[in-house]
Order: sequence, then structure tokens, then C-alpha cells
Amino acid sequence: MKLDADSETLAENKILILYLLSVIDKPINNDGLYRLVLSVQDMNYFYFQQFLLDLENNKYIVNYKNEEEEVYELTESGKSTLDLTIDILPGIIKRRVDESFKGELKEIQNENAIRAEFIPLSETEFIVKCKIIENNIVIFEIQSFATSREQAIRIVKNWERNSMVIYPNVLKMLNEDIEEIEEERIDGNG
Repeated sequence: MKLDADSETLAENKILILYLLSVIDKPINNDGLYRLVLSVQDMNYFYFQQFLLDLENNKYIVNYKNEEEEVYELTESGKSTLDLTIDILPGIIKRRVDESFKGELKEIQNENAIRAEFIPLSETEFIVKCKIIENNIVIFEIQSFATSREQAIRIVKNWERNSMVIYPNVLKMLNEDIEEIEEERIDGNG
């Protein structure tokens, strides 16, 4: 693949990245995205980085820091561009994405997974379990009691949306002396 000569190949590779991001439909880090690309098509790492930079400069994707790692996500402009250019991507590549990369995506998701579930004990009692899993190891788990199905669902949704805010705060509180926490609370109110 020649970076300056074959504009059709360049366009296909950029569209492939947009297509993968649209199928994933959530932020993904650089390594995870590159692994997905490689599961579908052979691509030089340096070209891949250049494609990401070009897509970002054109505002088709956005790169931002999510907790401790940088992630990529498709923008609305990227979605529109993909809709207009998807026909450039060969059908065989789309098929590979749809069929073969599912296992790769599942593996990446399992490495860094946020999970929550609730277990009914009765009509008005539920146990809610919230977890963070990294590299298939549960690194954090918290269990709570809910007095209604709606409350259990709300806890699950809040954990899924806000776990990266909740988790560090809980760890901080667990690692601080209670006197320090009380002083911060008093100072914050006074």
C-alpha cells in the first residue's frame, strides 16, 4: 500500500475505520481499534495512525481522554460521511467486519468491562451487583439492596453511565481516614 499513490485504498481504509466505529457505537482506545482493524484487514500501524489523524482533523472522529486513556468515537459528521461513502468499502470487508470481528470485539470488551445486574429476591426486594472487570479479573465489585424494580434499574443504569466517576470516589473514601472525610465535608459546607 502506497500512502501517496492509491487514493482508493486510502479512502477504503478511512471508511473501514469509520465503519468499525459505527458498528462498535461506543468509545474505544487506540490499541483496541487497531486490533479490530487488523482482525478485518492488514494495515501498517503508521498508516493507521495517519488515517486516525486525518479523520480527526476532518472532524469525522473525536479523540478525548476518558479517565486514564485516550479513546476515539465517531462524530455526527463522521456518521454522515460514512452514510455517503459506505459503498466505496468492498462488500467482502463489510462481511468480515460483520462476521469475524465479533469475537475480537467481545475479547476487547471483556478486558475492560463495566457490568451491573440485579437479582430479584421478591417483588419489592432486589440485590444489585456492580462490577469493573479488567483483563478478565474483577477489580471492583459492590453490592447494594434496592426496594423496587425501578430503583434497581436506576442503580444499574447509573453504574453503567457513571462507574468511572463512582469508582475512584469510593476508592478514595475507602483509603482516607474518616477524620479527613469529615473535615472535607465540614469545609465544603462551611
